[in-house]
Amino acid sequence: MAITKKPKRLFVAATRQDQGKTTICLGLLAAFEELTPPVGFIKPVGQRYVEVDGVRVDEDVALMRAVFKPDVGLADMSPVTVGHTFTRDYILNPNRQELVDRVRGAFERVAAGKRAVVIEGTGHAGVGSCFDLSNAEVAKLLDAKVIIVTSGGIGAPIDEVMLNAAVFREHGVPLLGVILNKVRPEKLDTVATFVEEGLSRKGVDLLGVVPHEDALANPTMRQILDEVGGDLLNGEGFLANEIETVIVGAMTAHRALDYIYHNSLLITPGDRDDLILAAMSSYAVGEDKANFVAGILLTGGVRPHENIIRLLRRTNIPVLLVKGDSYSIAAAVNNIKIKIQPSDTKKIVMARRLIKRFVNVQRILDAL
Repeated sequence: MAITKKPKRLFVAATRQDQGKTTICLGLLAAFEELTPPVGFIKPVGQRYVEVDGVRVDEDVALMRAVFKPDVGLADMSPVTVGHTFTRDYILNPNRQELVDRVRGAFERVAAGKRAVVIEGTGHAGVGSCFDLSNAEVAKLLDAKVIIVTSGGIGAPIDEVMLNAAVFREHGVPLLGVILNKVRPEKLDTVATFVEEGLSRKGVDLLGVVPHEDALANPTMRQILDEVGGDLLNGEGFLANEIETVIVGAMTAHRALDYIYHNSLLITPGDRDDLILAAMSSYAVGEDKANFVAGILLTGGVRPHENIIRLLRRTNIPVLLVKGDSYSIAAAVNNIKIKIQPSDTKKIVMARRLIKRFVNVQRILDAL
């Protein structure tokens, strides 16, 4: 039977970048699908984009498409993507109505036949103001209620929430409440108690407190390959390996063995045969995962001796050959912004579980 009633509309914003907004959206979508299917998803304005089937879309849209397989086109799920010159071009030639029409039309197609739609914002309430399409303006345009995602301790999250709430309220967007994310597990109860009381005094509801999970913050070898580049010498089938520890090979092989442990990434020049062999020995004895080498980055553009490569190919270790020096590559790895990828099956399952357990999803649906 066709659904003609106006769908519930939830806009998910954040106080700033890297608050875990995409993880929250993924978990909420999964929960909504269980409670009130069918559900739609749209990210009206995207800043980090990829190409999927020849269409340029926000990377979060690519993730949701892969996980939930919605029955709408990719372009409708990601109607506006902000490239490098987008803002400059807009300032010189403003075309707000064109953007508004594009977002509104895409939303109508995404929402058709749905009982609920999750709308993912881009950063804080004011992002997009430079081209007249801020998060607050988009939420108002789509007649949505907003949840603000923040993270951390007690004082700073409340301050940042109230700053963002003021912008949404100025645009007439109802604030549904707050989800506090990435809280250290040992502080969960204390933080929840004080933040709930602090927000309550401001007339804002706390809808969930989600603990920090180290696994969600760990990059995979696939992400490192995508971000750092280079040639893949081995382990194509094991790029989903997660990295917990990074070791820069500026030591003897004997010392390196003391630092190689669970899910380590070794970064070393390609001519350090001793360190490469040490990593392989740890892999060989690490069947219990206690000393597991998750990947090797060979730097300097130096290809190891062919005998070493043959030995590497007897293992499942992903090995990348890159041109930069070890320290610049280590810095690049450290600066990678970790996002859940469609291939990150374990992280996707974890996101679903966290939201289902720690967020009052039914309360959110009832308030929409």
